[in-house]
Amino acid sequence: MPIPPPALSSYLTSTGSLTALLEKKAGKPLTVQVLCECIKPLTIKQKHQLGLPPNRPQLAKIRTVLLYGNDIAWVQATSIFPLSSLTGELKRLSHLGNTPIGYVLFKKYRKLPHRRQYYQTNGCHGRRTLYNHQGRPLLIDELFLDNFANICSS
Repeated sequence: MPIPPPALSSYLTSTGSLTALLEKKAGKPLTVQVLCECIKPLTIKQKHQLGLPPNRPQLAKIRTVLLYGNDIAWVQATSIFPLSSLTGELKRLSHLGNTPIGYVLFKKYRKLPHRRQYYQTNGCHGRRTLYNHQGRPLLIDELFLDNFANICSS
């Protein structure tokens, strides 16, 4: 993967709430535009990424959003929450609506155990993070759009 601009690197490698970092950059709360929110069976690849048994059918809540810091979209994020993970404190993730995930996921814990992969697609840098919240896996993919990379570089 080509090396991202230094100003973007701190966002890619952050270990706490990306929501909080983006809101600090914007100087105001993020606006969330939900593109898709549905319950679907997990693919074999998604089960592998989540560390789930490949042979057992599993449903997941899948949510794709655009995060706006100002008037332009900065990040496209897709979250995959196995329904078996959406219990207890995490049940709130089932009904996020236009609420950023960071408000819920990092409310109690500043950092969560995770494994992360970095990638680049169509010139944009992204990260795919597998969080472990009390033994329950959550997969969040965040693609930093050109608009945000340009703001970081200027």
